Amino acid sequence: MVARLLSLLLTLLSLGQTAVDGYMDAMNLGGNLFLVNRDFAISSAYAPKDLVIPQVKGGSVDTRMRREAAEALEKMFQAAMEESAFQLYAVSGYRSYGKQRAIHNRKVSQVGKKAALRVSAPPGCSEHQLGLAMDLGCKDAMHLTESFGQTLEGIWVAQNCHRFGFIIRYKAEWEDVTGYAYEPWHIRYVGVEHAKRIHDLDIPFEYYVAQLRQAQLALISGKETSP
Repeated sequence: MVARLLSLLLTLLSLGQTAVDGYMDAMNLGGNLFLVNRDFAISSAYAPKDLVIPQVKGGSVDTRMRREAAEALEKMFQAAMEESAFQLYAVSGYRSYGKQRAIHNRKVSQVGKKAALRVSAPPGCSEHQLGLAMDLGCKDAMHLTESFGQTLEGIWVAQNCHRFGFIIRYKAEWEDVTGYAYEPWHIRYVGVEHAKRIHDLDIPFEYYVAQLRQAQLALISGKETSP
């Protein structure tokens, strides 16, 4: 893991100040690289302005995404069908702050606060509020369970979603980093360039964002100390 992170940092540094500054812009709220977890929450007032219903199976008001992410999802669904005859379904996309609160409170009442935090984000701490996340299903796994990861469709998604700009956000081996249990059905749009890097390095999104910030600081520091 350390070697992979060092490789990423050296790659980012080689791109120079302009490229890294562009990545910093994408890490602002509304950008594709904005990090959301229990440590980095979103304001209750935030809602994307370009939400659309992706034209895919399951598409509805409950599966809205930002336009760029929705178009990428459509391409991925089409490729899954054309390449492997797999039919994917959109299950849950954008969630407002209020909807997150209702979902989280319901889960707390069912299993208790500690257990709920492993599987349900507190309000403002869910990527779904960004409009860049989608929960997926297939004919044999429509109920957002770990079994999706063992289906042929789930395996295809894990192996190919980066081609369309998505990452599997919550892998089982990353639970200590992400703070959430394994969710093979949850994909997050970050853009093709970044999704490919994250997939190839096989690192959590938290680590990727941290390396971007470290690269920016290194470049700024080098610029300040140069003669």
